[in-house]
Order: sequence, then C-alpha cells, then structure tokens
Amino acid sequence: MNASASRIARTLLLAALASAIAVGCTKKVKEVPPTDTGASTGTTTTPVDDGGATRPGAYGPNDLDTDACLRNRVVYFDLDQDALKPEFQATMACHAKYLRDRPTARLRLEGNADERGSREYNVGLGERRGNAVSSALQANGGSASQQTVVSYGEERPVCNEAGEGCWSQNRRVELVYSAK
Repeated sequence: MNASASRIARTLLLAALASAIAVGCTKKVKEVPPTDTGASTGTTTTPVDDGGATRPGAYGPNDLDTDACLRNRVVYFDLDQDALKPEFQATMACHAKYLRDRPTARLRLEGNADERGSREYNVGLGERRGNAVSSALQANGGSASQQTVVSYGEERPVCNEAGEGCWSQNRRVELVYSAK
C-alpha cells in the first residue's frame, strides 16, 4: 500500500470512528416542569441550580451543541498565515464568553496546516495558528489557564486532494472542549 492510499484509508477510518462516537454520544435533553412558586399554598421552593442557563446572556450545559455560534468550532487561515481573519472575531467572542461563564471548561486548540511545506514548518505554523486563536480568546476575556495549544502540522488533514479548495480546508484550528 503506498503512502497516499494509506493516508486515505487512515482518514476514512478516523471519519468513521468520529461518526460512530458522535452518534453514540448524543444526549437526550430532559424537560423540567415549571417550578411552583408556592404563591397558592403559602410554601416556598428552593431554586434549582441550572448551571447559569437562565441568567440573561449565560450559557446552559448543552449550549455547545445547540447555540449556533458555539457550534462553529473551526477557524480557517490563509496560506502561510497565522493571523486571525476578521470573520472569526464574533466566534472568538462567543467562545470566550462560554469560557468565562464556565470556569471548569477546558479547551484544546488543535492547529493544522496543509501538506505544503516541511514537516517542521507545518508543525510550527499549526502552533502559531493555535496561539493566535488563544490570543483572540484571551483578548475577549477567555482564561489562558483553560486553554491548551497543540499542533498537528499536516498530519491530520480533513481533505486529501491536491488543490487550493482542499488545502484551504486543512489550514485550520479546531476548538475541542474536553470539559463543559
């Protein structure tokens, strides 16, 4: 098996594994009936801790999957660039707010590059991209202690075709939450 076929087989295997994990990890959201305020009986009830989900502007426990701006967990970069594109500023503000509201949340920033360039260059570029996302999150109030930057260089492509359309998909930082 040549290197290209091996890479394609590995990518397909990873995609199948990720799909299986995503399907197996879906959660059912339990509806909570309205709380009786006790006005009719003269009794009082203790408020339920909802993780801050009912505070205006706060995120609930499942918002990573339901909130539109939090579902966007990939930041793309131009060729040989590690500067954040302006269109990702709102995404950074959204994720920084999530981190502020959830001090126990942990975020791994996985930097990637396309296949062009040496392995060493691409690993360094992936790290610089991850650090750029981390800096943007911190500029919006996200805590550095909640973030870890990892660079995979060109080792984890999402597309294996030769051409700009494919390469642009591989120049990215993925935001991976490990604790919510």
